[in-house]
Amino acid sequence: MAWTVYHYGLAFVMVVTGSINTLSTKWADHLKSVGSDGVLRGFDHPFFQSCSMFLGELLCLLAFKAILSYYLYKQDTLADVRELVRGNRNFNPLVFVPPAMCDMIATSLMYIGLNLTYASSFQMLRGSVIIFVALLSVAFLNRNILPREWFGIVLIIMGLTVVGVSDFVSPSKEGPKDTNSVLTGDMLIVMAQIITAVQMIYEEKYVTKLDIPALQAVGWEGVFGFITTAVLLVPFYFIKVGKPFTDNSRGSLEDVPDAFVQLSNNPLLIIAILGTILSIAFFNFAGISVTKEMSATTRMVLDTVRTLFIWLISLWLGWQDFHPLQIVGFGLLIFGLCVYNNLMPSPHSMLTTAWVARSNRHNPLDEDDFINQPADCRPVLFGSPVSKPVSLIILYVERSSHVDELRINSAAVLRPAKLERAT
Repeated sequence: MAWTVYHYGLAFVMVVTGSINTLSTKWADHLKSVGSDGVLRGFDHPFFQSCSMFLGELLCLLAFKAILSYYLYKQDTLADVRELVRGNRNFNPLVFVPPAMCDMIATSLMYIGLNLTYASSFQMLRGSVIIFVALLSVAFLNRNILPREWFGIVLIIMGLTVVGVSDFVSPSKEGPKDTNSVLTGDMLIVMAQIITAVQMIYEEKYVTKLDIPALQAVGWEGVFGFITTAVLLVPFYFIKVGKPFTDNSRGSLEDVPDAFVQLSNNPLLIIAILGTILSIAFFNFAGISVTKEMSATTRMVLDTVRTLFIWLISLWLGWQDFHPLQIVGFGLLIFGLCVYNNLMPSPHSMLTTAWVARSNRHNPLDEDDFINQPADCRPVLFGSPVSKPVSLIILYVERSSHVDELRINSAAVLRPAKLERAT
């Protein structure tokens, strides 16, 4: 399907706001603040950050209600076809409970896995979501993934892998980690990608089938996700886990009071959390819109574009060291994206183009005056000159109507000679 201006706009918003969201979260992780125990430490509150993200998604529902009310107040006759509110508004909101649970579980697993393993491993394994989405779309959506698209997906995975390997061959700032811890973190990250893929396929199947407005869909996911996460924060406060799973003042799975104390002691943390809340609202709106208008696989492919922008900005801010292999990795990533979206010719298409060009190669007979002229405009063979000699083969393939024409013309030419002899 050819992309429209609206599609390009969605892709732009998704990439930009998604990059802002990741960078805001990463910024919060780099900031330090005094906690409730009086110790200066990093902001290690993954479940609090997840709850903040769901709050941002919840804001989309409020925005949807406000925009719809504005259109109705203005008595806009085109309110039902406006992009932001277009779609079916009569559905059971509980349909968004499964994707909200998938989002909450996947996000939590990735946060925990990132604390257990290396950032490079997280980067590589996170790219596997594209494969899971493609496989599930074939199994449950009966979608046919073209060979070109598979080739593009493989290139994207290769690019992300090279980026991850570049961190292994260069000195790591994270220091050595226990092997069991790394393996556990890697497994949790892969599980999170499978759950994320299930969420993407579910959203494509039901959001597209029910034709639900994207803002409303994101909003309801935020409602159920926020309520569930907020309730879970209470028992998490009493579950002791300690390092490496967490690093807060109590050593519990989550310490919300400690999070608010750190926010009050460092205003920059408040800016980072607000950036996360606002950016996730736009990011998920654009993401579900891409799923609805195009496909879940396209959404995941666009999601990988964020990696390039995050890498560039992280280098500029000094959050990440440069390695030449990263250029190769991101080159493969960009090439894979172009191949997947059919922005450049694949080897198969180039061979096909060459074959068509060869089959349409110049044929001298195409300029033959006799063949290319209509029957009633062709020169008379008997009694008048012919511009080019005509072979027997050409005469053989001529239509019968032309043969009749030749007979008439020959009779007309020979008749005057008979009359002259008679006189």
